[in-house]
Amino acid sequence: MNRVVIGGLLLLLKLSASIVAPVAPPARIKFDSVDFKNVLRWMPPANSSNIHYDVQWKIYGDAKWRDADDCQGIRRLHCDLTRVTPDIREWYYARLRACSSSASSAWILSPRFSPQSNTQISAPQLRLNASEQGIVVRVRTPKAVAKKILSSHLRATLVYHVYVINGEGKEEVFELLCCSGELVVSKVKHKTKYCFQAQSVAKLQERYSARGPTKCVTAR
Repeated sequence: MNRVVIGGLLLLLKLSASIVAPVAPPARIKFDSVDFKNVLRWMPPANSSNIHYDVQWKIYGDAKWRDADDCQGIRRLHCDLTRVTPDIREWYYARLRACSSSASSAWILSPRFSPQSNTQISAPQLRLNASEQGIVVRVRTPKAVAKKILSSHLRATLVYHVYVINGEGKEEVFELLCCSGELVVSKVKHKTKYCFQAQSVAKLQERYSARGPTKCVTAR
């Protein structure tokens, strides 16, 4: 009888050892896109020790999922999909699963993503020059970004806010159209320092970039 009991216990131990523990899926999967650099990001599952990830993508409407070649069996929590999402007018999906050495989670789907509609345009660059007429502010978008903006509907809705802070700390804002321009601030005080910041605003999507770095110049 004891042998029967012991044998049954050993069998139960073998069966329990053969059961594969489930893998929880990752969470909060989303595209994070700045200046058309499209990066998929996510949070790890609760029990994420010895976990790696597989990423796939597809164009909206396609049936076939494609492996993201550089994002198979990775341990980091992001995957750069810029190379496979080049058409800024297209819509894309990505999906992701967590894997252990013996099991995989269910695939988790990202929200639908369009570079044209969802990218965040960073603040433009500023160049300042003090002249007899005032302070000349040149506003420029990096060429690689401007090229894509000019080929999309963003051009019609993207503007730049230029903030001017005078020597007394008072702030005034001017608005310029995308994608490059020049602003002359003529009402300035002689030998007074003025500081400037710029911000990109996509009016249609109501998206505002952070303000760029502060640049200052002293009026003549």
